[in-house]
Amino acid sequence: MMDLSCQDWMSALPEELWDIPLTNLAIPGSHDAMSYCLDINSPLVRSESDFFRLLDGLFYCFTRPTIFKWATTQDKSIEEQLAMGIRYFDLRIAHKPNDSSSDLYFTHVIYTHLTVLETLSSVATWLESHPKEIVILACSHFEGISEKLHQVFIFSLKKLFGSKLCPQKVVLSYDSQTAVRYQELWPAIPYWWANQRTAPGVISYLDWNKDLGRPDGFFVSGLNLTADRSYITKNPKQSLRTLTFSNWECLRKWVEEQKPGSDPKSLNIIAGDFVGPLRLCSLVIALNQKLLRKNTFR
Repeated sequence: MMDLSCQDWMSALPEELWDIPLTNLAIPGSHDAMSYCLDINSPLVRSESDFFRLLDGLFYCFTRPTIFKWATTQDKSIEEQLAMGIRYFDLRIAHKPNDSSSDLYFTHVIYTHLTVLETLSSVATWLESHPKEIVILACSHFEGISEKLHQVFIFSLKKLFGSKLCPQKVVLSYDSQTAVRYQELWPAIPYWWANQRTAPGVISYLDWNKDLGRPDGFFVSGLNLTADRSYITKNPKQSLRTLTFSNWECLRKWVEEQKPGSDPKSLNIIAGDFVGPLRLCSLVIALNQKLLRKNTFR
């Protein structure tokens, strides 16, 4: 049963928190948000090595199921993630090789079934029904996208979201130099990625970054785990899902201890994998109550 208690959590915040900047709130996020619809038969993304391409060609029946279970980070649709309370979406965008159309897809090692524009149209429709909620769309990677395709895509985004774009309803972060020419687009949002396979490794990395002090604007603390190919090969019965679930309790306890706000060691966006079954949203949203108590004691 999907938890819908947080689908309008922003508009339900106590009045005392209405003037707090979004950069000082605790916001739940989805790492590789679109990997729930990966196309197992699609080509590998352009950035994969020639050696891995050779392996994929020779041992397709082995590599593809392995890619699928380690590249899939979410199991809920983007509409379901929105309804559960996710407000930051990590969106990796690319153009397929040898594709004469201007269609763009999401990627994580391979490409998705859904195109970018049909997905973002669903987001725009959802926002119409939830007029007081704000979403942060972090578009990045842009593999195989020419300057002309960038311009076509940005035009489509402006047409789709219109007056909702920054800062009214949609914060659209665009990790490309092309974005500099468009005042509606935000620059890249820093993402603290630990590149670690265990919860203690991730926590150690995030605590190290906290000690250095938070950035001024939006930033993301990534709870997502990363297994290297050696580990994946030696553990054929494992998957990203089993790895994430087995480490969740340790990560959950760490999140509960965090606080949002403007202090140097405060957090902002907290993103993770399998945000549906692991109930990340309610955990992160509850951290904003600490701001309420802080305001009360002023």
